[in-house]
Amino acid sequence: MTRHEDAIARQLVESTLTGRLSRREAMRRASALGVSVSFAAALMRADIASAQDGSPAASPAAPPPSGEPILIGASVSTTGSNGRTGLYQQEAYLLWEAQKNQSGGVLGRPVRMVIYDDQSDPATGARLYQRLLDEDQVDLILGPYASGVTQAVAQVTEPARQPLLVAGASAGEIWDRGFRYVFGVYSIAQDYFRDIIQSVASAQGYATAAIMHEDALFPQSTADGAAAYCEEGGIEVVVNEIYPQEATDVSSVLTRIRDEDPDMLIGGSYLPDSVLIVRQAKELGVNPRLYAFSVGAAQPEFVENLGPDADYVLGPSMWEAEVETPGNAEFLSAYQQMHDRDPDYHAATGYAGCQILEAAVNAAGSLDTEAITEQLRTLVMPTILPGEYRVDETGQQVGHIPLTVQWQGGAKVIVAPEDLATGQIMLPTPPWDQR
Repeated sequence: MTRHEDAIARQLVESTLTGRLSRREAMRRASALGVSVSFAAALMRADIASAQDGSPAASPAAPPPSGEPILIGASVSTTGSNGRTGLYQQEAYLLWEAQKNQSGGVLGRPVRMVIYDDQSDPATGARLYQRLLDEDQVDLILGPYASGVTQAVAQVTEPARQPLLVAGASAGEIWDRGFRYVFGVYSIAQDYFRDIIQSVASAQGYATAAIMHEDALFPQSTADGAAAYCEEGGIEVVVNEIYPQEATDVSSVLTRIRDEDPDMLIGGSYLPDSVLIVRQAKELGVNPRLYAFSVGAAQPEFVENLGPDADYVLGPSMWEAEVETPGNAEFLSAYQQMHDRDPDYHAATGYAGCQILEAAVNAAGSLDTEAITEQLRTLVMPTILPGEYRVDETGQQVGHIPLTVQWQGGAKVIVAPEDLATGQIMLPTPPWDQR
């Protein structure tokens, strides 16, 4: 950290602690000024120094880290089409960094995140990881956000033999390319709608489905998986349509779906398009008995944007605050304290990626990337996510347990799997004119 960066970070910390800025606004300013990592570390130091509530952010018994910092690089989408979602992942990376530097570091050394914004663009992400490896000469890396960016990045990190923990992507195609150094943190996209189709739809007696998805790798993967599970379950897919990235109007697809009147409308989506689909479905009178969307439906911004219109919508989630996993309550508290908001599952998967990387490095006993890679291939461990970290021979995650959530009265309820559920599913979705 330069003296100039340190001065800016300390000024932002003072503004935050005195209440002149919220933590969220201060973090946004720090990011814009290029000192988000410095600010996060300084803020966590201030929190630890003043905390009287037993904050979980540090272990005071651990000796302070010393020596040269371990450099850990990543690019994360904090602007562009996926910026609002990617920011959760970056915030988790910064939380873990601050915690490690207050609790003994990794291998006894401090850690320093080198994070860039790839602007939700795969080509930019690939260039940034090349920069991280060649110019910044980072010791380790963590994955970006979004499957399209991750697939592009893997083509840079794989030849460099740098293990890549995929903490923000899940398209199964990533693991179909024969990569040896790419490891998944959570379930693949093709399985996102499995429980909804295999369990929920069958229990409700639903026989038809419409599928629509954005023209991008991850949404395509979720849609392909949904179509395959529908075929396996004898559910007829009456519409299967693609719409452009960053679409602002999907009414033509929704009109066709309305005319077919399917039991289910399944969207391979991110946050912006899932909100768009619900709004235009209401305008057009599209009334399936079940709505389900990837990514967007699990985020708090979904209900913030839609209000009561979010009710009854289902979606896959990789984590929720209520799950009883080791360290989850502490993670939730520390994240809220540092970032002044609740995490979503993208924050949790980012944090889990850090947990896994730390465990692999400690097991290897060094920063030797081949030794770390071998640990990532064989490691089995709990994280804050449901299930466990465990990968198959391709590096694809097979130990994680995905959740299904539903919005009910403005609250998000876990409705599957049964042993992790916090409430009962509410179906069928009433028509718009009867709400």
